[in-house]
Amino acid sequence: MPLYCNGEDIDNTDAGELQHVTRVRLVQFQKNTDEPMGITLKMTEDGRCLVARIMHGGMIHRQATLHVGDEIREINGQSVQNQSVGQLQRMLREARGSVTFKIVPSYRSAPPPCELFRIRPAPVLIFVRAQFDYNPLDDELIPCAQAGIAFQVGDILQIISKDDQHWWQARIDAVGGSAGLIPSPELQEWRIRCQTVDKTKNEQGDPGAGCSAHTAEGCDGSAVNCSIFGRKKKQCRDKYLAKHSGIFDNLELVTYEEVVKVPVGDPNFQRKTLVLLGAHGVGRRHIKNTLISKYPDKYAYPIPHTTRPPKPDEENGRSYYFVSHDEMMADIAANEYLEYGTHEDAMYGTKLDTIRRIHTEGKMAILDVEPQALKILRTAEFTPYVVFIAAPSLQNIADYDGSLERLAKESDMLRQMYGHFFDLTIVNNDISETIACLESAIERVQTTSQWIPVSWMY
Repeated sequence: MPLYCNGEDIDNTDAGELQHVTRVRLVQFQKNTDEPMGITLKMTEDGRCLVARIMHGGMIHRQATLHVGDEIREINGQSVQNQSVGQLQRMLREARGSVTFKIVPSYRSAPPPCELFRIRPAPVLIFVRAQFDYNPLDDELIPCAQAGIAFQVGDILQIISKDDQHWWQARIDAVGGSAGLIPSPELQEWRIRCQTVDKTKNEQGDPGAGCSAHTAEGCDGSAVNCSIFGRKKKQCRDKYLAKHSGIFDNLELVTYEEVVKVPVGDPNFQRKTLVLLGAHGVGRRHIKNTLISKYPDKYAYPIPHTTRPPKPDEENGRSYYFVSHDEMMADIAANEYLEYGTHEDAMYGTKLDTIRRIHTEGKMAILDVEPQALKILRTAEFTPYVVFIAAPSLQNIADYDGSLERLAKESDMLRQMYGHFFDLTIVNNDISETIACLESAIERVQTTSQWIPVSWMY
């Protein structure tokens, strides 16, 4: 490919003059489908058009014709000067047939000779489980909505590139295909913080400035909120961290959880605990008791401890372990209880050692606990399978006293707050069908590969 300087061939230019010319080259390829080219552009302050990002697996990435930082002078003979990024991106999307770029290569375009012979280690594959729903078309911060990928809570994403501090490249594992943009954990956490600050400010009637924003032009020419990228990010942080530090301390920021795929029959992993979550009164106790009575050699429930005195016909260790108040308080202080509470002046609680004892017997412990207990249970020691028993649909069910509506509201609240922890959700429209569905799911877990938190294996 010849070199050009202002459109003139410079192959025969003296060597000394080559040091003072701009190295320009032509890049040409065929585009005969609706497939995006897989690049995003940006305009510098001095009006130059640069390749901002190359999407992994896209057309340009596969052909290796452009590199991040390359300056584009012309597209199909048309100058890019005085054109917006949105206009240029549309031009690329609509292009068909032979497409020609006149570019000034970046330093990345010509790696030093030693790079060509360097032995590169195999790339480390990184997978994460999404803990929030995302739609790039609804995101005012994304530099190019068409380059983003949508995902839902629980989707497994393969991380392709983390080079950009704010926008990672990833693809959905089950779908494959080209990579797309997703917000980095830093960006998503900052977004949640700003939303929380602004919500608190509005509730308190504070007219002060929130997370201020300035705008720029996105790939489609629309206005894009860029507060995350500018200096005002620091202003917002400094002003509100001090005022709302308590909010941030209590704010649980969930973005992605790194996971690893465990093959069937891996001797180093098994699910030890079945956790049933759900609104109070949704039927968890009945489900638990049914499974234990049906499969006594497979499941067991940890016997609770209590400070109430035993009744004449009660045996210690059969339905309850009876302990003194001082003993129970000492064990609580030593973090030996998963959860505990008070009922009719007596304390009741589930001790972690009773769960461990079930595991040593080769059984799966079944727990119907409050969702806050997951912070203790979601570890390599307990390896829980978390099933959410959702409230039944209100359609075609008579709700004379409003109890079903209250059940549905509590169920929705639990799903919103803890849904990123659920391995399975079953709507309990029929208790027999729910139990059968749960049995099938547990069997499936034991006979198929699983995505689990990487911390459970390493």
